[in-house]
Amino acid sequence: MSLQTHPIPPIPDLTAKVAQRAFRKGNVYMQMRDVLGTFFTDDQFTDLYPADGQPAYAPWRLALVSVMQFAENLTDRQAADAVRSRIDWKYALSLELTDEGFDFSVLSEFRQRLLEHKAGERLLNTMLDQFREACLLGARGKQRTDSTYVLAQVRDLNRLELVGRTLQAALNALAEIAPDWLRTWVAPAWFTRYGQPLTEFRLPQKKTERDTLAAQMGWDGFALLEAVYFAPDVPPLLGHLSEVETLRQIWLQQYVLIEDTLRLRERKEMLPAAKLLQSPFDLDARYSYKREREWMGYKVHLTESCDEDKPHLITTVHTVNATEPDDKAVDPIHDYLQARDLLPDEHLVDMGYTSAPLLYDSQRDYGVNLFGPVWEKHTWQQASGYEIDAFTIDWENRAVTCPQGHTSAPWTMQEHRREHTITRV
Repeated sequence: MSLQTHPIPPIPDLTAKVAQRAFRKGNVYMQMRDVLGTFFTDDQFTDLYPADGQPAYAPWRLALVSVMQFAENLTDRQAADAVRSRIDWKYALSLELTDEGFDFSVLSEFRQRLLEHKAGERLLNTMLDQFREACLLGARGKQRTDSTYVLAQVRDLNRLELVGRTLQAALNALAEIAPDWLRTWVAPAWFTRYGQPLTEFRLPQKKTERDTLAAQMGWDGFALLEAVYFAPDVPPLLGHLSEVETLRQIWLQQYVLIEDTLRLRERKEMLPAAKLLQSPFDLDARYSYKREREWMGYKVHLTESCDEDKPHLITTVHTVNATEPDDKAVDPIHDYLQARDLLPDEHLVDMGYTSAPLLYDSQRDYGVNLFGPVWEKHTWQQASGYEIDAFTIDWENRAVTCPQGHTSAPWTMQEHRREHTITRV
């Protein structure tokens, strides 16, 4: 599918007339088109398409549809229907009222092109540039950051489902690459055991039966790995299949094999959540929790401008591993904003983003004042000790007197690597 670039067409007269009559008090998408234009052009996406093939649907329209789709939380089918049926969308997209739009699958194909060419940030960066040109966004204002969960597009699996679906995925991959070898090697019982998806509905309910099945699948998985890696007649490169490598990793994480005894690992024997694979179909998704929310997937940090005299606009979208602490995102967010010349003067965050080093480093390295509550340390000393105000400090004589009248003996001063002087008493 090739791209034939065209200039942005004007809004058709009939579309403009009907839209303005239908929305006498205005409409957000019509106002967006009138004030900010279309944001995108075909020329911005030429690198995503080959030189030959059938003409592609205009990527500037697909990009703008993606923005409006996200704003309204629509599915691909709903977004494609909106292009066909909604006057305000036709106005923003310069479409005739009779335009039939496109098949909903075109949207996912467009997103896949963005992913393959690592061009996902292109849409946000283009919009930020236009917001700046319109004086709706600028540096040295106020911005705030918070995180939320991103669900992986895979089903949550219990441990029995995880090992079963992992083994099935490896068998399916081998069946595509080396069906003859697999047919001669696999035991007949495997076709019954792994011929259908191993969902909780099909799994036994009694603990003893589940333990027996877990051990059986464990032995089957190890037997498959041994055959793939060491069988004399194995076709080359089977051991390099990603599904086989995933099987190997999940078996190491889930099973303990001691001599002739095989069992699932106990919870205390498991890897930390940051390293534990949760699905054979998304190797980067992780289990995490925040406050009352539990999820399997990722975490996204959203930063928005919050100046009182301007609209609130998203300035960064920073997606990370679900288990990564929030404070690890502060420097990458500041780096991105600095590259776009959008660093704020005040950056408002919650407690997860703050620490003494970050408060200092943000001001020193970026000129950003990081505002947010700081974690309070709750220790056993804190429960039975005194507050700092209860001590009398004599700076001239280098002495500290406690509430019981005792005076400290040692007083040492040390230069810290961040050019601070630390006094130890």
